[in-house]
Amino acid sequence: MQNDSAHSEAPPAARRLRPMPALIFASRWLQLPLYLGLIVAQGVYVVLFIQELMHLVPVLWDSNALTQTAQTMGVQAVSKETVVMLMVLSLIDVVMISNLLIMVIIGGYETFVSRLDLEGHPDQPEWLSHVNANILKVKLATAIIGISSIHLLKTFISADAMTDKAMLWQTIIHVAFIVSAVCIAWIDRLLAHSVPPSSTH
Repeated sequence: MQNDSAHSEAPPAARRLRPMPALIFASRWLQLPLYLGLIVAQGVYVVLFIQELMHLVPVLWDSNALTQTAQTMGVQAVSKETVVMLMVLSLIDVVMISNLLIMVIIGGYETFVSRLDLEGHPDQPEWLSHVNANILKVKLATAIIGISSIHLLKTFISADAMTDKAMLWQTIIHVAFIVSAVCIAWIDRLLAHSVPPSSTH
């Protein structure tokens, strides 16, 4: 009986595909250079973060650096608090875009290319255990809203250097991102409820 139970629990052998389906299925590996390119882009954002951080530190005690940075950002009233806030928001913006890249790299590779086999790994992302194409879309939309919120906050802080038309359009675009994310989440919810329950027979 034990041998029969062990035999029944063994994973089924991989079925050999016909040449054409095997070729089509193997074409998913063409996405691998794309994800490797995103890893390179992640490295670029690390360098950009370090550069922004190096520009932030001198602002704290160098008035010339403060004035030059304020002019670069288009801030008319030179206020240390305002300049530092804008630079910190720029750092947060870089981090959030980097998080977006990580979600695309890890989630996209796991969903569309191959399994990462991270089960049991202490650093496995919590969201990766139940990720699929729809959930990935919702998470990406949410991340884009966060990035857009940072840009909109930077715009409002430096409103003196912006035209009313530019601020209006940025607000409209941000609202469009929110509406799109709500629609994506709503469609995902509808699809989840439309899936019939699996048969227990």
